[in-house]
Amino acid sequence: MPAAKKPAKKDTEFLSTLARGLSVLRVFTKERPEMTLSEVAVATELNPAVARRCLHTLVELGYVGKEGKMFLLTPEVMGFASAFLESMNLEEVVQPHLQKVRDKTGDSASLAVYSNQEILYLVHVSTFRMVRMGAGVGTRFPVYPTSLGRVLLAFQPEGRIEDYFDSVELKKLTSQTVTSVPRLRKTLREVRNNGFASIQDELDYGIVSVAVPIFAPDGDILAAINCSTATTRITEEEMVDSRLPQLRRAAAKIEGELARYPILMHSIKSASN
Repeated sequence: MPAAKKPAKKDTEFLSTLARGLSVLRVFTKERPEMTLSEVAVATELNPAVARRCLHTLVELGYVGKEGKMFLLTPEVMGFASAFLESMNLEEVVQPHLQKVRDKTGDSASLAVYSNQEILYLVHVSTFRMVRMGAGVGTRFPVYPTSLGRVLLAFQPEGRIEDYFDSVELKKLTSQTVTSVPRLRKTLREVRNNGFASIQDELDYGIVSVAVPIFAPDGDILAAINCSTATTRITEEEMVDSRLPQLRRAAAKIEGELARYPILMHSIKSASN
């Protein structure tokens, strides 16, 4: 999980204690669901005494549990996600349009935003088909090997794209994963010109997807939606030919809905800033 955003220097309103506590919550992941105090301190880069106080507070509040020397998250943390989903009406605003795409194509359909140099799934409509790599609300993936990520990055300001390439570690996830910066830059230019991105076998073998952008009324990129399915069903070229028109129709509908719900639009926009 990426680190939280760092505040501007000399921000007198910034509470470092709160930031430390949140960094402890964010450090638990699928790969490390439980950790000792020492492991939390190392992962968060906090002084062990500070990490201990943060963990003690979170245990008292019920967000972290303790079993022996191991600390782990409790279901109480789900309250943060459910508060966002309920207050922003995501299911009513976005999900019906993605369900239509799913019903017409048989593919899973998702909406994601650019968050801390990763993609963050906010809405996901799945199918009953088995896939190699599952996704759901709250799932994060790297930007560079995903259709959603390439769309989200392609329409960012040039300075943000430069920041991304300056800081990202490009790893080969499969033999098909593109890790060449010049090639990725060229791909981003093509995505911007064509208005969509497609990938096959880059995030994981057997996955093919196509994505399109969701824009705010001022033209800024807000989010991206995609279709994703197995390569045993369809080729990348066929995916683009058959799914792109439906995704663009859904994107236009979602943009119209977001214009009617400025609070949701501003919330999504804030996540990418």
